[in-house]
Amino acid sequence: MSRPTIYIAITNHGFGHATRTASVVDTIQKLFPEALLILVTTAPRWLLECYIDGDFILRPRAYDLGVVQADSLRMDQVATKEKLLEICRHQEKIIAAEVDYIYQNQVNLILADIPFLAAKTAKAAGIPCWMVSNFGWDFIYRDWGEDFQEIADWISECYSECDRLFRLPFHEPMSAFTQIEDVGLIGGSPKYDVQELREIFAIQAAREKTVMLTFGGLGLQAIPYQNLANFPDWQFITFDASAPELPNLLKIRDKKYRPVDFMPLCDRIISKPGFGTFAEATKLGIPIVSLTRDDFAEAAYLLRGISNYTQHLIIQPDEFFAGDWDFISQPLNPPQQNSQQIGIDGNETIANSVIDWFQDSYPLALETTK
Repeated sequence: MSRPTIYIAITNHGFGHATRTASVVDTIQKLFPEALLILVTTAPRWLLECYIDGDFILRPRAYDLGVVQADSLRMDQVATKEKLLEICRHQEKIIAAEVDYIYQNQVNLILADIPFLAAKTAKAAGIPCWMVSNFGWDFIYRDWGEDFQEIADWISECYSECDRLFRLPFHEPMSAFTQIEDVGLIGGSPKYDVQELREIFAIQAAREKTVMLTFGGLGLQAIPYQNLANFPDWQFITFDASAPELPNLLKIRDKKYRPVDFMPLCDRIISKPGFGTFAEATKLGIPIVSLTRDDFAEAAYLLRGISNYTQHLIIQPDEFFAGDWDFISQPLNPPQQNSQQIGIDGNETIANSVIDWFQDSYPLALETTK
C-alpha cells in the first residue's frame, strides 16, 4: 500500500452535498495528510477547491441524480423517474467501471454522500463503504407515491449493504441502514475576518440590518428583488449572478468567496430548506428565515431542526413571492431546545473515524508513508 486512498462518492444533486462533503474532506486532509483523496462527483472543481485547501483527484462521474429540478424549489418527477430507471438498467455496467478504477488506484475505503450504488460498488470491490447524510434517496422517492415504490425499495436494498452510516442532525430515521452512528453538524467555516470583508465590499450597514439571500447552487427563479426597495437602509447580500443591480444589494461574484464566509456579517439568512446552509448557519449561531417546502420530504426534518436549535422564522412561499417582505423586520422565534445540545463537530468526528480505521487496518503500511 503506497498511500491510504479514499474514494469519496458524492450524490449528483445541486451543490449542497458537494460542499458539505468537501468540508469533511478538508478536515480529513488536514488531520491525515498521508491520505490520497479521490472525489467522484460532477460538481465543478472550483467549488470543491473553495472548501478543500490541498490537492485531490477529481473523477467526474455521476452515480445518481438526486432530483431533476428547474430551480431550488421546482422538481420534475417524470424526468427524475426516467433517469432513475436508466441508472437501474445500467447499474452493473456503472459498478463494473468503478470497481476497475478502484482496483487500479488501490482504493481502501469508500466514503459516500449519499449515492446508493456506492455501497454495491464497495461490496463488489471488496472494500468497506461508509456513508454520511441526514436522509436517503429512498426516503425522498418513497414520499412521491406508488409510482416510486419499486425504485425506493431498490435503493433501500442498496443502502442496506452500507457498512457504516454517519447520521447527521436534522435526519429522517434512515431505517435501511444497519449500522448507524449519530454525529454533529458538518460544513465549512468562515475564512475571512468580518472587518476585512466589510472594508473590501464597502458594507456600511450595521449587522442588525444586513441580510443574506441564498438558495443553493440551483438558485431560485422569480425572486421579487423589487421588495428590497422597501428597506433602503438595509444591506442585502446574494451570490445570485442573475440578480439585478440595486443600491442595497451586494452581488458576490468572486468564486473564492462562499456564503459561509459572509454569514458572520449578517443578522439573518433567508433561504429555502437545505442542510448545508442550515448547518453552517446553526454552527455559527446565525438566525434563519426559511420558506416551507411541502413537496420535499426532507424539508420537514430540516425545519424542525432549525426550530429546535437556532433563532428562526418559517414563512410560506406566498409571503416570499407575493408579499411585501414584512418578515424582514419581524421578531425571530427562539429555539425550542437548548442550542448547546446539538453537536457541531461532525467534520472532526468523521475524519478521526477514518484515521482510526486506517491505523487499525493498515498499521504497518501507514508507518511507511510517514
